Order: sequence, then C-alpha cells, then structure tokens
Amino acid sequence: MSAISKPKAFCLLAWGAAAVLVLALLGGTLIPWWTKNADLNRRISGTEDQLVRYQRLLDSRPALESELQQVRNNDSYKAFYFNAPTQSLAGAQLQSLVQDIVNTAQGRLISTQLLNEERASTPARISVRTQIQGSTDALLSILYQIEQARPFLFVERMSIRSSARPIVVNQSRPNRPVRRPPMNRDELTVRLDLFGFTLGGES
Repeated sequence: MSAISKPKAFCLLAWGAAAVLVLALLGGTLIPWWTKNADLNRRISGTEDQLVRYQRLLDSRPALESELQQVRNNDSYKAFYFNAPTQSLAGAQLQSLVQDIVNTAQGRLISTQLLNEERASTPARISVRTQIQGSTDALLSILYQIEQARPFLFVERMSIRSSARPIVVNQSRPNRPVRRPPMNRDELTVRLDLFGFTLGGES
C-alpha cells in the first residue's frame, strides 16, 4: 500500500505545483491587465464627461452668437462713447463737451489740452487737461455735470487752489506788508484731467 501511495502523492504534488505555477502565471498576467483595464475605463468615463460638456458648449454657441449680434446691433450703448472716425476728432468732441459744461456752470475755461495716451486700450481712451476758474458753486456744478455726462467722462486728477491775492511787501515801506485786493473771495482755480472712450480706432 505504501509503495502505491507514494507515486500518487508524487503525482498530486506535481499537479499541485503545476496548478500553483499556472495560477501564478495567470495572476501575474491578469492582475496587471485588470488594473490597466480599470484605468482605461476611468479615462474613457472622464473623456465621455468632457465630450458631453463640450457638446453642451457647442449647442449653446448659436444662442450666444445671436445675443452678441443683438448687442452689436443695439445702438443704445454708443451713447456712452465718443462716436468719431478718429481719436483726434473724438478729442475735439471731448474739448467741446468740456467747454459746454464749464459755460453752463458759469465758470471760465482758461486752457484745455489733449493728452497723448501712452497705453493702448479697447475701446480707445482720450484724455484732456483743463484749467478752470470759477466759484465753489460753479465747481460743484461742473463736477455734477461731468458725473452725468453722456458720453461718459471720468476725472483722473484734480487740483484746486484759491485765487485770492497773496500778501506782498510794500517796497516803499518794507515793514508794512500789504495784501493785494482779492479778485473774489470765493474764486477757485481748478485743474482737471478728464478722459473718456471713443469707438474710433485710428489717431
């Protein structure tokens, strides 16, 4: 009996070792394949989600283009810009508008000068430097009209000084300084840097 059982035991061990070897080979092949397959499935799922989002964007494009065209065809927004073929002409419009504002407020426009814009912008920006004289009430009226102006105007810099006469030394009697008679106690000199935007692209 023992002589018969030994070959059987040997066969069982051999078949068991072969089975283990086969399982090891299958495991070494199937496990990486399964892992890679799962990774590919995740990538495919993510790509499908991206495709769905891109398709939604493509589907919404005609509606967006239609809305954009409606905005372009709407002339109401043009009231906010100086509408001139060139920036130079838009600058002349800006100077004219400033002069009208100052005259309406009963101020005096002493000088006005167009400023060169160092930085490009879209839409194009135009700037002007003005010097104005007037009362406090006139200045308040000017600033209010600038705020309400159409096309839009923006104050970039502002400086204010009084126009009252300073004390001067009497040349004939140096120990007795005298004050020049003031022009107007409420008179102010104001320097304003203003800017707006124009639809004209060329200078």
